[in-house]
Amino acid sequence: MTGLQGAAGGAFAAEAYLAPETIGQVGAFELRARMIAEGISTGMHRSPYQGAAVEFAEHRAYAPGDDLRHVDWKVFGRTDKLYLKRFQQETTLDVLVLVDASGSMRYGSLEVKSGWGGTRASAAATREAGGRRRWTKFDHATATAAALAYLSLQQRDRVGVGVIADGLVGGLRRRGARGQWRSIVQTLATSPVEGRADLVKGFEQALATSPNRMLVALVSDLLGPIDALRTVLARCRHARHDLLLLQVLDRQELRFEFDEPAPFEGLEGEATIEADPRAVRSAYLEALEAQIGAVRSAAIGFGYDHLLMDSHESVGPALSALLARRAGMLRRGKAT
Repeated sequence: MTGLQGAAGGAFAAEAYLAPETIGQVGAFELRARMIAEGISTGMHRSPYQGAAVEFAEHRAYAPGDDLRHVDWKVFGRTDKLYLKRFQQETTLDVLVLVDASGSMRYGSLEVKSGWGGTRASAAATREAGGRRRWTKFDHATATAAALAYLSLQQRDRVGVGVIADGLVGGLRRRGARGQWRSIVQTLATSPVEGRADLVKGFEQALATSPNRMLVALVSDLLGPIDALRTVLARCRHARHDLLLLQVLDRQELRFEFDEPAPFEGLEGEATIEADPRAVRSAYLEALEAQIGAVRSAAIGFGYDHLLMDSHESVGPALSALLARRAGMLRRGKAT
């Protein structure tokens, strides 16, 4: 594939965001929503809507008022009883991946390997790290979005992307057309990563033009107010969308393994503070654990999936575990 030229001036290859091992890790699982996908198409998703479609499901006894066109006359000839043919329709799922591009997503402590992709966030991290390239939380979010989009498009679903900061600042409409995956990666890789996060505003704007039910994947560090997240989850539940809540944090944020006093700079306009990390480590980790727990509890409370992702780890294993868990729940009939 040909490398694309980012608006920030650096060339990148879209395929670098989806390593071959990631394809292998997530490709075994179909990305299925718990809700009833709407629309009849030639996709891979079964719908419980019954009617004339492509695959026979079962018979049921005729009841007064039923459409006689669905009567199985061969069965009637053998049994002298009226039974209707029931079919499973196949549906195409609409998938919308929303990626947080606020300033906090620009943080990264992992030095990138040769051949990895890079966004404006990693370019900014490179400057901040004195020329060493860093894999940022936004880079990891882009890789996650690329994996989900690739998998969904392989299933012939319609996929779109939204970029959220202080509102909806960019994106692509949902399409299943050839070339959509590279367009999604290009959109994310060239997106500015800056400003404060307004999750509620961005989410509302993204969903305003989407009247049909969808699978929404929200990829963010989710370090903002829990009340704002609950508002988003309630809005999603009211619209009967399914949701994957993917929380991306850098390993240094998760472990806080700093040893020397240093200035800590807020990436969304907060003041810089001087701190001894050894003195605040315990309180910091306690506060972070409470935040992650609150995010997880909010997601579970609304019936949605939550996945915590370490940006130093590969995307594939984490996503495949999540998709396997969802597939298992569907098989056990626990889907809502």
